[in-house]
Amino acid sequence: MVTMGQCYYNETIGFFYNNSGKELSSHWRPKDVVVVALGLTVSVLVLLTNLLVIAAIASNRRFHQPIYYLLGNLAAADLFAGVAYLFLMFHTGPRTARLSLEGWFLRQGLLDTSLTASVATLLAIAVERHRSVMAVQLHSRLPRGRVVMLIVGVWVAALGLGLLPAHSWHCLCALDRCSRMAPLLSRSYLAVWALSSLLVFLLMVAVYTRIFFYVRRRVQRMAEHVSCHPRYRETTLSLVKTVVIILGAFVVCWTPGQVVLLLDGLGCKSCNVLAVEKYFLLLAEANSLVNAAVYSCRDAEMRRTFRRLLCCACLRRSPRESAHYTSSAQGGASTRIMLPENGHPLMDSTL
Repeated sequence: MVTMGQCYYNETIGFFYNNSGKELSSHWRPKDVVVVALGLTVSVLVLLTNLLVIAAIASNRRFHQPIYYLLGNLAAADLFAGVAYLFLMFHTGPRTARLSLEGWFLRQGLLDTSLTASVATLLAIAVERHRSVMAVQLHSRLPRGRVVMLIVGVWVAALGLGLLPAHSWHCLCALDRCSRMAPLLSRSYLAVWALSSLLVFLLMVAVYTRIFFYVRRRVQRMAEHVSCHPRYRETTLSLVKTVVIILGAFVVCWTPGQVVLLLDGLGCKSCNVLAVEKYFLLLAEANSLVNAAVYSCRDAEMRRTFRRLLCCACLRRSPRESAHYTSSAQGGASTRIMLPENGHPLMDSTL
């Protein structure tokens, strides 16, 4: 019998799953095997890809600049997400019932912390790109202290949101508030997490939209001095492509999970969130793989560094290549914008 106001710290995982109506299987079902197989594959790819990004940033002195610290932090957060999801895969299915309450909160906390850090870093990158473009600054002139503070802020927020459920934002003392997707967590926690991610997306849309219109306005202004130059049209199209890729990747990977989290957080009884939760979590985890492609692999110098690391050989650049080198400045989804005025570069910014 459940008593209002009573706390259930000594109950088993099965007690809370039964209370929320979430099935706790005692054997491996076909869908469990499929989810674990896909999850292990995605986790290994996430780990290898982001380790490569971190190694590239550490080994190439061209990347020892503040904006690449943010890209390195994104890779570190996504690497952490890969580890957290790998831990989940080894403690899911029938193994969930054998977890202690502390073990369950550890499993959930690792996921929440890593994914929060990844999402927050995406916003930090957008903010720094906006600052670079608006200040007509090269990425190398970004204050190191500012970037370090951003990184510290990201992890403080991520750790706070990840640790809160285990210490206070749970439903061990209020069973009527337990969510269905995460039976030990309060529905309000899921709603806040989903709304926070939605807020991050809206802020990213606002930032990148402002960057786009600002750069397009500058391009059009410069086009009046150098008529019919094809590079202006190329710059605008490349900028549109960059913004679409960045926001599109976020929407595809995160929106489904945010929707089911919000529905569960709002207590939608008629919504069958349990039928899709595992697949949408896998899709959110896949974002940690997509980030490496969107933010790092589109950088030509980063790709050259990848090849050098993978081939375990130093590629010597000829003097002509070195003179011709124009690094895409802010790693990943980048568009280098050179807007000449009277023969002199007016702005050199990268998205």
